[in-house]
Amino acid sequence: MRVEPFAVNSYMHALKRGARGLPITKSLSEKRRFMRLLFYMNDHYSSDDAWERETRTMGMFGRPEDWPERRPLVKIVAWTLMPNHFHLLLKETEKGGISKFMQKLGNSMSTYANLKHKEKGSLFQGSYKGRTVKSDAYLRYLASYIMVKNVFELYPGGLQKAALEFGNAWQWAIKAYPFSSLADYALGRASPIVEKDILGELFDSPAHFRSCSRDMLEGRGHTVREDDALKGLLID
Repeated sequence: MRVEPFAVNSYMHALKRGARGLPITKSLSEKRRFMRLLFYMNDHYSSDDAWERETRTMGMFGRPEDWPERRPLVKIVAWTLMPNHFHLLLKETEKGGISKFMQKLGNSMSTYANLKHKEKGSLFQGSYKGRTVKSDAYLRYLASYIMVKNVFELYPGGLQKAALEFGNAWQWAIKAYPFSSLADYALGRASPIVEKDILGELFDSPAHFRSCSRDMLEGRGHTVREDDALKGLLID
């Protein structure tokens, strides 16, 4: 497990990739389940696999009245689900919270996939990789990298076309790809999954986030030296 040391109140970029580069979700319902997992697994309370049965008629993020008060393990600051991996920007709010959350999330996805598709073994390529975020500049860059650059890779025609057609790609990403926290920042909306935390301060408006994201894709907003250094901090 390649995870850098981190402490309470620190931020981490976590990535988990599918085994052999294979898809980690194979249908729309599995993508929606991933979104639900980000909410239900981020909790000290665990009903094992019964959570799906107990919440089946309660909408995406309903919570039974007989469950104890929700106590999140981490703050999920940003996220994006890709075909064969996912990115999370997490804040460690208590010792061991990120490790426990990532274990619960990965185990639930692997167990579900094995039962549904009659497979064996882990869905993922080992444990998650994590890198500690150590500056505001890195946080700003990382937010756009996770939520914009990755989603733009799925734009019809790919990332290069998305960068050239930024306005169209931005609207497409918000409307056509809900499996990311991009719309939470681009539209300034509240989310049951995301706590914007410091990103709500670094991006003081949706327009500011959009502008910074465009600058990142076009290589503006940092000197060449700073930009290269930030890219070197990303995990692939």
